Amino acid sequence: MSEEVESKPSFLDKFAEISGRIGSEVHLRSLRDAFATIMPLYILAGIAVLINNVVFPLFLADEALSNVQYWGNALTLGTLNISAILLAGVVGYCHAHNMRYERDIACVVVAISAFFVTMPQSVEVVIDDVTGMATGVFSTANTGTNGLFGAIIIGLLATALFIKLSSIDKLKINLGEGVPPAVAGSFNVMIPMLLTLSIFGLLSAVLFVGFHTDLSTLIKLFVQTPLQSLNSNIWGVVIIYTFANLLFCLGIHQSAISGVLAEPMLTILITENMAAYASGGFAAIQPDHYMNMQIVNTFGLIGGSGCTLCLLIATFLFSKNKTSKTIASLAAGPGIFNINEPVIYGYPIVYNLPLMVPFVLIPDLFMIITYFATTMGLINPCVVMVPWTTPVVLSGFLATAGDFRAAILQVVLVVLGVLIYLPFMKVHERVQAQQAEAEADAA
Repeated sequence: MSEEVESKPSFLDKFAEISGRIGSEVHLRSLRDAFATIMPLYILAGIAVLINNVVFPLFLADEALSNVQYWGNALTLGTLNISAILLAGVVGYCHAHNMRYERDIACVVVAISAFFVTMPQSVEVVIDDVTGMATGVFSTANTGTNGLFGAIIIGLLATALFIKLSSIDKLKINLGEGVPPAVAGSFNVMIPMLLTLSIFGLLSAVLFVGFHTDLSTLIKLFVQTPLQSLNSNIWGVVIIYTFANLLFCLGIHQSAISGVLAEPMLTILITENMAAYASGGFAAIQPDHYMNMQIVNTFGLIGGSGCTLCLLIATFLFSKNKTSKTIASLAAGPGIFNINEPVIYGYPIVYNLPLMVPFVLIPDLFMIITYFATTMGLINPCVVMVPWTTPVVLSGFLATAGDFRAAILQVVLVVLGVLIYLPFMKVHERVQAQQAEAEADAA
C-alpha cells in the first residue's frame, strides 16, 4: 500500500502567497482604497492645469488670459492645494471601513483634526521681499501635494489609535434608553476622540518646545524623502512592476504589489508635478519627479498590464490561429481603453509560459525608454494626470501637456511591443497545436 507524498509548495506558490498577504495588509489596503477614492479630483486638477496652461494661451493673452485662468486656478485651489486635508480624511474613513469599525465618519473627523493639530502654528511668509513669520494661517506646503505623506501617516496613526481607544468599554458614555442613536454614538466616542487629539497635541508641543520642529516636517525629512527617492528611481519602479506583472501571470492581480508599494507614492509625484507646472511651467519640474504614475500608466502599461494591446495587434496582423483571433476580436474594444482582463484570462496569459515573458519584460522596457527620453529632453515630463482609460497616442499627448513627440514615442513603443510579442506568440500557437494533436491522438 503506497503512501501519498505531500508535495512541497514551489517557489512561485510561496511568492504568490507572500504577495497576497502584502496586498491584503489592512494599512496598505486602506492607503490604496483612499487614493482610488480621491483619484477623480486629481484627474479634474490635471484637466484644469492642461486647459489653463496649454489651451487658453493659444488664443488669449494678458488680462483676458488671467480672467479665464481664474477658473482653472479655482479648481486647483479646491483640489491640489487641499489634497492633503482631503486625503487625511479619506484615509481615516477607508481604514475604519477595512477595520469594520462602525463609526467611520468619526474617524474622518479625528484624522483631519489630528492632521491640523500636528501642523506648525506659524509659517514663514514673504511680502515685498520681506520675510517674516505669520500666525493664524496654513501653508499649502502642508495642506497641498507636499503634505500628502504627512496626511497618510497621521491619518492612519490617528485613526488606529482612535479605534483602539474606542474599544475600551470604560471610556464609553452610556446615556441610557430613549436617546437617538446618532447622539448616543457621539457620546460613546467622545472620550476616545478627546484622548486621541490630546495625545497628538502633546506630541506637537513636545516637538516644538524641545526640538523647534513639528511632526509634518519630521515626516518629510525621514519618510517622504527616502520613499520618494525609491519610487522616483526608475530601477526601483522596474523591480516593483516586474514582480507585480509576474504575480498577474500567476492569477493574482498586479495591484496586490504595485497598488500598495508603488502607486500611492508615484501618484504623489505626478500631483506635485501638476502643482509645480501650474505655478511655474516645465522649468519648475524637478528631475527626481520625472518618474511618476503617469509614465507607468501612459507609457508602461499601454493597453493595460503587460502592454497586451501589442499582443492584440500582433494577433490581428500575423496570427493564423482562429481561436486567438476570435479572442483578440472580443478583447480589442476594451483593450483600446486599457482594460485587458479578457486577454489575460482568455488568451490566456495566466500560466502561459511563452507569453509570460514579454508580458513581464515589455512594461519594464517601455518605462526605461520613456524615462530616459524624458531625462534627455526628447519629450516633455508628464505633468497632467489623465484617466488611465485614455487611449494610446491621445494619452501621451495630454499627459505631457500637448507634446506631439510623446504621442510619436507611444507609436514607436507599440511597434516595438508588437515585434517583441510576435515570436512568443508564434511559440504559444505552436504549443497549442501540439496539445491539440496530442488530445486528438488520445481520443
